[in-house]
Amino acid sequence: MTQSEFEHIATQLRSVMLKIARDFFGSLDEAEDIAQEAMVQLWHYCEHIDPKQNVTGLAVRVAKNCCVSWKRRQKPEDPPPICEKAGVGLLSPSPHDILEAKDALNAMEEVIARLKPRERELFEMRQLEGLTLDEIVERTGIMKPSVKVMISTARKKVLTELKKRLRQ
Repeated sequence: MTQSEFEHIATQLRSVMLKIARDFFGSLDEAEDIAQEAMVQLWHYCEHIDPKQNVTGLAVRVAKNCCVSWKRRQKPEDPPPICEKAGVGLLSPSPHDILEAKDALNAMEEVIARLKPRERELFEMRQLEGLTLDEIVERTGIMKPSVKVMISTARKKVLTELKKRLRQ
């Protein structure tokens, strides 16, 4: 696709990408940023796009990938407090709910503490600090495939141990 062909359909593609991003995030500000990022990616790739193919479908795919990438780059928010809707307002968690939450947290901490030191370090970086794999690689100097394997192994160990504890 030539640059002039791309410029001719750019407005239409941008509106499609903007709608996808707005549906994904619900925020027009974030949607604008994502649509812009997606357009830049398409622009860099425009010479390789076959105008006879479904260019709108490609734009949709790029926009969705940008949404997912954007979401992954965001730091995880604190989980909302345990509460239930009742009538008009919110009820505080019951003492039983608080105790169960504390027990679950203690169990999780014990399981994580039993991991090998390097597995624990990488698991905490990924799960607790919310770092991306690239950020972990940069911090530790470990190759990306190794980081993926160690984090996956740690997750499996934690899940297996927590399942055992739930059966008791």
